[in-house]
Amino acid sequence: MRAVIQRVSSARVTVDSEIVGEIGKGILLLAGCEREDTTKDFEWIANKVANLRLFESEDSDAAGHFEHSLLEIKGEILAVSQFTLLGDARKGRRPSFSKAMPVAEAGPAFEDFIEILKSTGLKVETGVFQAMMDVELVNQGPVTLVIDSRN
Repeated sequence: MRAVIQRVSSARVTVDSEIVGEIGKGILLLAGCEREDTTKDFEWIANKVANLRLFESEDSDAAGHFEHSLLEIKGEILAVSQFTLLGDARKGRRPSFSKAMPVAEAGPAFEDFIEILKSTGLKVETGVFQAMMDVELVNQGPVTLVIDSRN
């Protein structure tokens, strides 16, 4: 699984002008399922997102340092499925998505991933799988990382 995580003050997803997911302070998580992904990949990403220190301390001595995890600040997650993260644009002018999990498998796999995220105890909102979505965010920092369960 490949994911882009962005520290946000707020984020929301709309489908057909209707808000389907919205969070305050936390992480916008864009996630793409690969063909060979297993529950172990989903658990690794969920654990990393929940525990990665991306939030600054209020302590003046540590100001500007990443001291706290999403769990520690009781932040929220907005998870959006995004197969295009697995695009390979090295050849030609059109990306290849051959590494992406087929749609029939990716929908249930993404739902499994969401359940694993929720098991961390964090509030988790989502977009709509396979829908055309508008994603709005206020990237705080900005802080953006790419994480991959295989690399």
